[in-house]
Amino acid sequence: MRPIIFLLFSLVAIFSVSGVAAQDDTGGEDMSQDDIIIGDPRVPAPEFPAGLDWVNVPAPVTMEALRGKVVVLDFWTYGCINCIHMIPVLEQLEAKYPDELVVIGVHSAKFANEGQTENLRQIVQRYDLHHPLINDSAFTVWQTWGAQGWPSFAFIDPLGNVVVVQGPTGQPAATLAGEIPFEVFDRVVGGMVTYFDERDQIKREPLELALEADSAPSTPLDFPGKVLADPDGNRLFITDTNHHRIVIADLTTYEVLDVVGAGSRGLADGDFAEVRFNKPQGLALSGDTLYVADTNNHAIRAVDLAARSVSTIAGTGEQSRSRNQAGIGIQTDLSSPWDVALGDDNLLYIAMAGPHQLWVLDLNDSVVSPLVGSGAEGLVDGAFSQAELAQPSGLYYNAGKLYFADSESSSIRVADMSTQQVTTLAGPLENDLFTFGDVDGVAGDSRLQHALGVTGDDDGNLYVADTYNSKIKLLNGETREISSLFGETGLGGYRDGNADVAEFDEPGGLDYAAGKLYVADTNNQAVRVIDLAAGEVSTVTFSNVQALLIEDQPTVIAGNASMGVSVTLPDQTAKAGEGTLVLNITLPEGYKLNDLAPFTAEWVTSNEAVIFAEADQVFSVPEPELPIRIPVRLAEGEDLLHGDLTIYYCEAVNETLCFVDRVSIDAPVTVSADGGDSQIVLDHRIVPPQLPQ
Repeated sequence: MRPIIFLLFSLVAIFSVSGVAAQDDTGGEDMSQDDIIIGDPRVPAPEFPAGLDWVNVPAPVTMEALRGKVVVLDFWTYGCINCIHMIPVLEQLEAKYPDELVVIGVHSAKFANEGQTENLRQIVQRYDLHHPLINDSAFTVWQTWGAQGWPSFAFIDPLGNVVVVQGPTGQPAATLAGEIPFEVFDRVVGGMVTYFDERDQIKREPLELALEADSAPSTPLDFPGKVLADPDGNRLFITDTNHHRIVIADLTTYEVLDVVGAGSRGLADGDFAEVRFNKPQGLALSGDTLYVADTNNHAIRAVDLAARSVSTIAGTGEQSRSRNQAGIGIQTDLSSPWDVALGDDNLLYIAMAGPHQLWVLDLNDSVVSPLVGSGAEGLVDGAFSQAELAQPSGLYYNAGKLYFADSESSSIRVADMSTQQVTTLAGPLENDLFTFGDVDGVAGDSRLQHALGVTGDDDGNLYVADTYNSKIKLLNGETREISSLFGETGLGGYRDGNADVAEFDEPGGLDYAAGKLYVADTNNQAVRVIDLAAGEVSTVTFSNVQALLIEDQPTVIAGNASMGVSVTLPDQTAKAGEGTLVLNITLPEGYKLNDLAPFTAEWVTSNEAVIFAEADQVFSVPEPELPIRIPVRLAEGEDLLHGDLTIYYCEAVNETLCFVDRVSIDAPVTVSADGGDSQIVLDHRIVPPQLPQ
């Protein structure tokens, strides 16, 4: 093994502006420990730019605050499968060096939706990240360090200096790109810890954190990824992804019938109470056998619904580093299976997101093998073996055709089993992984943004979960024309109602049954139901929500109180000058505000009669004193004050069951010089949902 050497090396050529490359999925396969040299203690790491948003910390992190720590910069974007693969590697590294290492996530977003700080806060909770992150949506930090692709990594030593690395190309650089094995990280980080510890230059005091996961309320469903409707058995199956379990509910009443999994991550077969999953996603049903894409376990699981037991039928629990292997299912490594679909002749198709391929598991002989895609990441139609896919994440099979949501190419495509050809049905047609947007129309002109789900009805219509556009769309597979159905703003929100008002937030999967679409509305922690004939969206309300409580998570928010309610208050007249907005919330008797989740109110106005200071336009405080008073400036004229409120509240004595009230308030206001009062008073009375005793 080559020893660690500190080199004196000029960085003039290293800190250069670089373009944005596609996610890199090759670096980790050929890299060995001997490829790494670290060095140049003379060059200080550049300070983080001012004005960027940080997550998981109470204030922006400075290089001075990192002195005495080994620092790893992780350049990533949250939809990238290669970046997702690195999360457990970094977790393992953080566990081994808890006091010596700080990982800084530099989130340089590929998609516009990923660049929004609020979405980044959601993803930090979803991926359970416990280190600081910076929103680098303008690629300022990326360009400073010369990152080459997602993911890329850079190192800073405890003295605050850049660590130069030499990768497989033999050229020294400030960053390494690709999926890098833990052993390589361990050698670099461990070497620095040893070297600087001998010189008493390691600082073991922890960096101050403010973890999003600690402030997020627990919900009955935690970032559900996929759903499956079973009209014959009158069952609704939900992958409760971040609770690492499968929820089975009555399709009519939404009563929870059963729960598969103990609610903690792991890989263990057995009965429903003891089985462990790790972020399961897609589902397929054959009689009383439910097939599960157990994504982070890199495995396919079979749930015997009659015997109430689970077994592993493909995958070893280890991530595959090969694209074109085949073998007995339980002896063959897989890589991030994201969805499954049953085809003819007892074949189970698998959207294998990791190697950018579609695989097939023959349930007759238990052999698993690649079927569609060369393994190169791209958007290229053609023969199965030559076509290029980009992180396929959603499947729907019908009449010899396997439709798939190709998320990183933002397209919907079909693999025709009779012709052995791949064709793009929606999204761009050229081989460009950076062409995305929100445009209805025919293939080539239409645009999607990281779509994760596709399904179909009995009439041949296709429905798409256009995830990062937070929309549900209709696709004609024959004319290849796609149009928006639901998701009024396309910006993400939570509102039931008709197509003009309904909102979703990063829906990840959907299924059709008997005139209805069932949608896993991932970031809203809910399952939504679209009645296609009525054109109405509603939210699944579990009649026995207590069945979803997890013992070590005592506070559970029942996300079914008054989602998407809109209230218009009577006109008010106020006096011009300095004023106060009084938000008067009346809680039900026997309830209190939840002290673990923030009371949030966001305000917008249609004119300039009611003016907020920038700092007061978004109010977010855990357990504020009621009524809430917010200073405003009142100018003569008429205005419409609009507020979006999110209120978490619990039973005052028994805190094991809590609720969320989301309401939009519209308040017409007239401001005049002789108005009677300088206060605008908004009243809202909360009514909790009726639950069975």
